Amino acid sequence: MWMAFIYAVTGDRSPVSLQRVQLVIDSLSVLLIVGIGATAFGWKTGLLAGLMAGLSPLLALSGATPNADAPASWLVLGAVWCLLLAVRRRRIGYAIAAGGLLGLACWLRVNPLLLFVFWVGAFMLFTKVGWQRKLVLSGALAFSTVLVISPVVIRNLVVFYPQVAPTGLGIGWNLWAGIGETQRGAEFGAPCCDQQVIEEDRRALGLAPDARLGLFFPDGIRRDRERGQKALSVIRAHPFWYAGAMAQRLWGHLKFAGRPAPNVGSAGFNVTSRKCLSPDHQGGPLAFGVTALGVIQSVVRYLALPLMLIGIALALRKDWRTAGLILATVFYYLLTLAVGHSEIRYGLPMQALLFVFAGIAVCWLSTKVKRRWWARTKW
Repeated sequence: MWMAFIYAVTGDRSPVSLQRVQLVIDSLSVLLIVGIGATAFGWKTGLLAGLMAGLSPLLALSGATPNADAPASWLVLGAVWCLLLAVRRRRIGYAIAAGGLLGLACWLRVNPLLLFVFWVGAFMLFTKVGWQRKLVLSGALAFSTVLVISPVVIRNLVVFYPQVAPTGLGIGWNLWAGIGETQRGAEFGAPCCDQQVIEEDRRALGLAPDARLGLFFPDGIRRDRERGQKALSVIRAHPFWYAGAMAQRLWGHLKFAGRPAPNVGSAGFNVTSRKCLSPDHQGGPLAFGVTALGVIQSVVRYLALPLMLIGIALALRKDWRTAGLILATVFYYLLTLAVGHSEIRYGLPMQALLFVFAGIAVCWLSTKVKRRWWARTKW
């Protein structure tokens, strides 16, 4: 529906039209980060967070890629902002809007499906209101999320009954392929990619090499369930090893500089005049500006994670309730992305929210430097 809408508005039925529209909207989505930061910790923090997010090669690359990752991230970020407003202003309308936007995000990507459960828990733990108001706001949030998601769930239950696949397929594949991409994957007989999974199923079903077989067709529900059972048997037999594999995968989602982590994907690249400009524009002020921007991006990439960690500590000390509400989303994505195969683009909302904490750290450091400078000038 999103693609059809863009095709109708632009009159151009091509991936280029989709990319152009998403580039513009993704650029404006930085304002969501500004709004979240300003609502949570003040305008200075919000503006700094938006500036750093605007310099992020990861967010830029994902916004320029015409698929569902960036649009889903816009909706989740909008939901986070509404969640914060619901807590600050104690209005049920914002809670309903947060749940509705989160439900829409689940239509695009399944990753945030259970995020509302974390939000309800964070609502109960971190909001300073009476229990009755907590129940009303968190209940409105949960109800609106489930209501928006329900057409997908009902459709799947009706179409595939008596087999049950309420939210679609892929959990078994993610677990099994996640084991296959580790160093011990071959030891457990786990495939590491779509084609290897299909070939494994082809051998198990005794099909001819030219027989039609897809990742989830035919009999996709049963096959995906079997993949999940094989993966869980390996995890139960080697829990400590798998915990280490999860930690490595988690680190891959926080590795913004240097060589990309295996299987997780690239965190983007710094812009340069040679990469981004045509040959006739690779000289002059424009090329110099692009190259200077790339240098700034390189510095920000190496400083991003330390600033985020410092910012989290400062945020917890400054306002642990608000920090806890934002961190609920961060922890949800870290947990779900670490369990099975995942790519860095799946966690774009988490990546964007972490810049709010980076903004807090930069704000604190700038205040420290300013105070020292004033102290020296007085002497």
